[in-house]
Amino acid sequence: MSQLPKLKLWFEGARPKTIPAAVVPVIVGTASVESSLTIYRLLLALVVSIALQVGVNYANDYSDGIRGTDQDRVGPRRLVGSELVSAKRVKLAAGISFLVAAIAGLVLAIVTSLFLILIGCLAILAAWFYTGGSKPYGYSGFGEISVFVFFGLVATVGSSYVQSQTIESISILCSVPVGLLASALLVVNNFRDIETDSETGKQTFAVRLGKAKTQTFFALLLLGSLGMYVLIAMLYTYLALITLVAIPLSLKLIKDIYTKESAEDLIKILENTAKLHLLAGILLSIGLVSGL
Repeated sequence: MSQLPKLKLWFEGARPKTIPAAVVPVIVGTASVESSLTIYRLLLALVVSIALQVGVNYANDYSDGIRGTDQDRVGPRRLVGSELVSAKRVKLAAGISFLVAAIAGLVLAIVTSLFLILIGCLAILAAWFYTGGSKPYGYSGFGEISVFVFFGLVATVGSSYVQSQTIESISILCSVPVGLLASALLVVNNFRDIETDSETGKQTFAVRLGKAKTQTFFALLLLGSLGMYVLIAMLYTYLALITLVAIPLSLKLIKDIYTKESAEDLIKILENTAKLHLLAGILLSIGLVSGL
C-alpha cells in the first residue's frame, strides 16, 4: 500500500468530523475570560483537547475492533474492525495521541497549576476506559456523562482557567450548553447503532432507553442548550443571544431525529449535529468577546 492511501486511512480513523467537539470548549472557555488573551496557552489547550479527541477515537477503534463489535457497523468503517490496520498499530496511535495531549498539558500545568496534571490523567483514563478494559463504562450507558464532564465542563472551564488562573462562574455556565451538544453527538451516534449495539452486548444509554426515549433525550439536549444561551445572555451579556441564530438548525435536527430512519439519514443527522455544535460554539464565543 502506498503512503497516500495509508495516510488517508489514518486520517479517516482519526474521525476528523468529531474534532469540532474538541475545539468548541476551548474557544468558548477562552472567550469567557475578560483578561487579556495569552496565545500560546490557547494553542496548547487546543493541542490537548484535539489530541485527546483523536486518542479516544483510535482507542475506541482498537477496543471495539478486538472485541468484534465493529464488524457490522452502520456508520463509517473502522480501522481494526474492517481489518484495514492491525490492532497493535491502532493501539500505538492512540498511545501517541494521549502522549501528545499529556506533554502539552504538562506545559500548561507548569505555567499555571500542577493540579491540572491530575485532571489530565483523569481525562486520559476516561478516554481509554470508555471502551477499553474489562468493564468499559461506555458499554454500560455512562458515555454521555463522561462526554458532558470532559468535553463540556472540564475542557471549557479548563481553557478559561489557563488564561485567568481563576475558575469563574461564567465559564462554568458556558460549559453546560457546550457539554449538552457534545453529548448530543454521542446520543445520535448511539441512536444510529441501537440495533447492532444490542446484538453485540453494548448497553449504551440509547440501547437502555430505546428508540423513542432516545429521540426525546436528543431533543431535550438541543432545547436545553438553547435555554442556556438565554440564561447566559440574561446574567452576563445580551450579545450571547446571537447564538439563537442556531435555532432553525436545532429545530430541523429535532424534526429529523423523529422522522428519518435510514442509515444515510442518521449519518447526516450526526454530521449536522456536529455542525450545530461548531456553529453555536463560534456564535457564543463571538457574543462573549463582544459583550464582556
